[in-house]
Amino acid sequence: MEKPADTQFPIHDLLSRRWSPRAFAERPVEPGKIQRLLEAARWASSCFNEQPWVLMMATVDQPPEHVKLLSCLVEGNKVWAKRAPLLMITFAKMHFDHNGKPNSHAFHDVGLAVGNLVVQATAMDLVVHQMAGILPEIIRTSYAVPDGYEPVTGLAIGYSGDPSSLPEEIRERELAPRSRKTHQEFVFSKTWGETPDIL
Repeated sequence: MEKPADTQFPIHDLLSRRWSPRAFAERPVEPGKIQRLLEAARWASSCFNEQPWVLMMATVDQPPEHVKLLSCLVEGNKVWAKRAPLLMITFAKMHFDHNGKPNSHAFHDVGLAVGNLVVQATAMDLVVHQMAGILPEIIRTSYAVPDGYEPVTGLAIGYSGDPSSLPEEIRERELAPRSRKTHQEFVFSKTWGETPDIL
């Protein structure tokens, strides 16, 4: 299933095709594709080239690890994410290596790395659903996370599946039209709230 974006202006196909389904096919992600996802994240840009991201991953072919990572998600996400063959938790290193000072851009840079991963996934006909619904304290305990690292998001990755596999309430969201704010709501020029002439 695909739900391409209804764009106001033409954008790259990989960007318009990207979306966040909750239905996953019962098909593992091939090791070579996982490697390419990780390589895409590796080459994201970051402040001072600190690369403050860490990814904890688990695949369905290692059931104890998959269950362990699934336990780090809130209940509402577990319902559907259990079918995703590849799960990840992202972390941000909160201090710079080169001077020990706080890195206020760490979360931003983790987002850039995940953005790269998501585009690469789309190019390989994979889908990624990003989750804010994680359990940081369980994550810290389960994975012995060192001080100075913060859990950021969860990722469910795999091949798009049949929405009929989802509970009714979630299925309705899966099938609902996609929507976005208009440019006029978030792009300003000259002063706050003023729309640029180009729009």
